[in-house]
Amino acid sequence: MSDIHFYEPSVGHGLAHDPLNAIVAPRPIGWVSTQAADGALNLAPYSFFNLFNYKPPIVGFCSLRRKDSLANVEATGEFVWNLATRPLAEAMNRSSAPAPAEVDEFKLAGLTPEPSRLVRVPRVKETPVAFECKLTQIVRLKDKDGGDIDAWLVLGEAVGIHIRRDLIKDGVYDTAAGEPILRGGGPSAYFGITRENEFHMDRPAWP
Repeated sequence: MSDIHFYEPSVGHGLAHDPLNAIVAPRPIGWVSTQAADGALNLAPYSFFNLFNYKPPIVGFCSLRRKDSLANVEATGEFVWNLATRPLAEAMNRSSAPAPAEVDEFKLAGLTPEPSRLVRVPRVKETPVAFECKLTQIVRLKDKDGGDIDAWLVLGEAVGIHIRRDLIKDGVYDTAAGEPILRGGGPSAYFGITRENEFHMDRPAWP
């Protein structure tokens, strides 16, 4: 028997749990607050999220199936990304409940909606970092044959960024001090970034 497990995703992985999420991990959490056209608030974590560009700063999250966050961004053109941290892990998890659109996840999670400066969507007051974002693109993903799949990549430009001042040390943002949590594999695995796991490398010059 080979020491390599090979599979074709279209056929099936043959394991107890899909390994894809565990391999591409840990993944940043897109803890996204949005607001419906009628003013109803929504807060939900997305495990497919990342930063895609520096100038202008572009962040994005992917909605698998049409969910409230996607509908709200389509309606208003705005969202806020909130940093999910170890102290806020339980609240973040509560906000992931598949509640109906009329349920306010801020209240469900025991969090405070704090007014943003440049967008109408509130941020999570308790988080140390938040990005106020304006929609730039919504891209429906396709498979290798060009067919539409039920996944939408929502991209937005961060037009305003909030950082708690104690996380800035000598002009540098202290990643570990922010205590970010990241999504791991399996149904319940998360990871934290800690000082003990920090190491440094300088980018080599060329030639």
